[in-house]
Amino acid sequence: MSGFMDVLLSPSFPFIRNALIAGLLSSILFGVLGTIVTVRRIASLAGAVSHAVLGGIGMALYLSASGIVPGFPPLGGAMIFAVISAAVIGIVSLKAKQREDTVINAIWAIGMSIGVLFMAKTPGYTDPGAYLFGNILLISSRDLLLMGILDIAVILLTWRFFPQIEASAFDDEFARVRGVPSAGVFLVLLAITAAAIVLLQTFVGIVMVIAMLTLPSGTAGAFSRSLPMMMIWSCIFSAFFSAVGLFTGWIFDTPVGAMTVIIAGLVFLAVSGFKMSRNK
Repeated sequence: MSGFMDVLLSPSFPFIRNALIAGLLSSILFGVLGTIVTVRRIASLAGAVSHAVLGGIGMALYLSASGIVPGFPPLGGAMIFAVISAAVIGIVSLKAKQREDTVINAIWAIGMSIGVLFMAKTPGYTDPGAYLFGNILLISSRDLLLMGILDIAVILLTWRFFPQIEASAFDDEFARVRGVPSAGVFLVLLAITAAAIVLLQTFVGIVMVIAMLTLPSGTAGAFSRSLPMMMIWSCIFSAFFSAVGLFTGWIFDTPVGAMTVIIAGLVFLAVSGFKMSRNK
């Protein structure tokens, strides 16, 4: 433990400090958005958007490397695909619920397949696994600034529109009867979640984004009696999992993202098992 703290405080290893700060900043996004995603039971929607952005990343890499659109950033391609997929899924979810699962799975599979095809045709070698699992140790100071800005935006929007978010999350039909624009709330929530997914998956990978949007909030649900408390506990669990994942990844020389997901998954399963045994 003391060796890790020495590395954390050493000026020779700024990437370790950046990774820890990124874990703490992303915890706010994972905690707040993950709680809403879990309560509204739209984790599959977030998963579809997360995987669909791989198509945008592959497209951007191909267009940039082949000289068709020089300097096209993967982040830009990911954002384009995220907006399109979120809009399609959102409209279908609101207008044709009986086809929702089919469309979600189609967006999920098509997005990933497009990404793999573009990467296969991109000059030079491109590893799709790098975007699936990411590398939190490569985060820069500019990336931390972007995360901080998105944190502030999510906190302010959640605080301002919390009554509408809470009403539409627990009882959508009742919220509509009371005049809450639940469809608009849903589409805005989906758009913000898509933007957060694009930013976070670039740093920590698609797999970790999906896991951290669901596992900390699922664990927090066992300790919480209200939506605000669930958000707070989810942020705390996200920060804890990120810090322990970074520590164990450093100690055992293993990928930090994979360690974080494993720890979060084990804690979630343990808490769920304990809760089930108490309810018998």
